[in-house]
Amino acid sequence: MHDITTMIITVFMGFFAMMNPIANTAVFVGMTGNQTPEQRRKTAFKALTAAFFIIATFCLLGKGIFELFSITLPALRLSGGILVFLVGYHMLQGDSSKLHSESKIDDVTEEKDISISPLALPILAGPGTIATAMNYSASGSFLHTIITIVAFATLCLITLVCFLYGPKLVEKVGEAGITITTRLMGLILTVIGMQMLIQGVHDAFLLFDTANLAK
Repeated sequence: MHDITTMIITVFMGFFAMMNPIANTAVFVGMTGNQTPEQRRKTAFKALTAAFFIIATFCLLGKGIFELFSITLPALRLSGGILVFLVGYHMLQGDSSKLHSESKIDDVTEEKDISISPLALPILAGPGTIATAMNYSASGSFLHTIITIVAFATLCLITLVCFLYGPKLVEKVGEAGITITTRLMGLILTVIGMQMLIQGVHDAFLLFDTANLAK
């Protein structure tokens, strides 16, 4: 029971740090500034629904994807750890990582549907988030997969509330509050990324030792 509780907290905090609802709310408000409240509501629902299904798909099909492309879990943890670490590093510097941002945000207009791209992908469900989800779900039993999906769904609901009350939230938190939150989430992500790397190196050594013994 203790291990399950620990995992629930770890998975949720990992997703929370990766998605960073407060900072992403500021991005959302900026990108939907020309939309009416009703349009902004529809954009938020569509973006978060798409992000949830993207992550849920990778959680459920993670092991199948591994087998299809002959990918080992240590390889995922090593590559995912690097991705998560880079996202966290950029956030620590006060910048948005290119893995979870869109370079042409200024060109977004009212006529363009921004809910799928760039909001759902890559801002909400970018490579780092996908790697985090697959790392947690593919390394354990079906219970781990369910925990990962439920944790992300919960975070999507929290993010939805933040988006719906975005203008008021950004006004209250202010630029300084968003900067502090971003750097704090960046610190958490760098630690998670390093932990994934360490676990990946450890698992890789065990994998090679097992392969050598089999010979």
